[in-house]
Amino acid sequence: MFNFDRENTSSIAKWWRNIDKAILFLFVFLFLLGLFFSFSSTSSMLAEKMNKQTYFFFTKHLIFVFIALFLLVIISIQDKNKLIKFLPYLFLISLLLLFLIPLFGAEVKGSKRWMDIPFLPRFQPIELIKPLFIIFIAKIIVRNEKTNIYRRYLYSFLVLLLIVIFLINQPDLGQTLLLVLTWITMIFVSGFNMVVLSILGLIFLSIIALLIFFFPEKFGYVFLRIKTFIDPKAGDNFQSQKALDAIKQGGLTGQGMGEGILKDNVPESHTDYIIAVISEEFGAVFVLFIVIIFLFIGYKVLNKVFLEKDEFLKLALLGLVSLLIIQTFIHIGVNIRLLPTTGMTLPFLSYGGSSLIGSAFIAGIILNFTRKDSTRYFKND
Repeated sequence: MFNFDRENTSSIAKWWRNIDKAILFLFVFLFLLGLFFSFSSTSSMLAEKMNKQTYFFFTKHLIFVFIALFLLVIISIQDKNKLIKFLPYLFLISLLLLFLIPLFGAEVKGSKRWMDIPFLPRFQPIELIKPLFIIFIAKIIVRNEKTNIYRRYLYSFLVLLLIVIFLINQPDLGQTLLLVLTWITMIFVSGFNMVVLSILGLIFLSIIALLIFFFPEKFGYVFLRIKTFIDPKAGDNFQSQKALDAIKQGGLTGQGMGEGILKDNVPESHTDYIIAVISEEFGAVFVLFIVIIFLFIGYKVLNKVFLEKDEFLKLALLGLVSLLIIQTFIHIGVNIRLLPTTGMTLPFLSYGGSSLIGSAFIAGIILNFTRKDSTRYFKND
């Protein structure tokens, strides 16, 4: 029925022959795993709370997973050179949407992070910006060889700073932390001088401190989150404490499918605290299994990086896999109270169209850049 041998020269046949099937399988498995948890643990309870039909949110999750898998294939099947040339333009469009959020964004629970565009679902531009930011930064650092290397690093820092200012204004501490850590990782592996990197870090922290000092009504929440993390009695600590209690209740093997109570008590259990729900019902062993999957994806991608000769592809792949790993550990760190509450989803597994589409972009670009075909990105094109 499906003939993918070398006699078949169709695009889909070439894609199947050249794609890294292990990485593809792991990405698809994570999407389906998230769908399973939505069905078994979170969606029905969420529907009951919001007076919706029992499988309303599961159906939405299912639709978004299908869209995400479709995007994954579409992105990964594209010509590599054409994709690399197109993505920076998409980044600029996404950046424009981020800048428009203060004017036209939808406010949810005190934060303006979402855009409402007619005939489209509500979405967060930052979920699309994250993978595109990495491609843009990699192009800045690698492509312009005639430009002084430190000037290239400065340009990348200014792009980061611009995005961070708008993220803090929303406010969105979690995505800010994620982008900063990913940028530092990319800069570090590109061979940047650590002394200069430390100076840039101090400049960045100074800017954040000044914003908190001069605009406490807008940016003071950053200080409050950190203060509450250090001293739980200093502020509202309800969700993170409930998540930690649920993880303890789950133990190694969990309470059983559907038997957890966290989803009854915490409003964001299906998004920001999904790993706590999983741990409570399926145990710490299953959480470890999920972590191993993410780390194995990182291992497979790094193997490709070591074999890759193109500096742009190497830096872009390192940035993308760093983004996935860092976001995963921030999500887990918040759930076990090793980090302040940030509102960070778990890639592929958390409920939410924006998060799933963003995960699809990351996975699709990684699969495109790790294909075995002979297409290469030439910096001088």
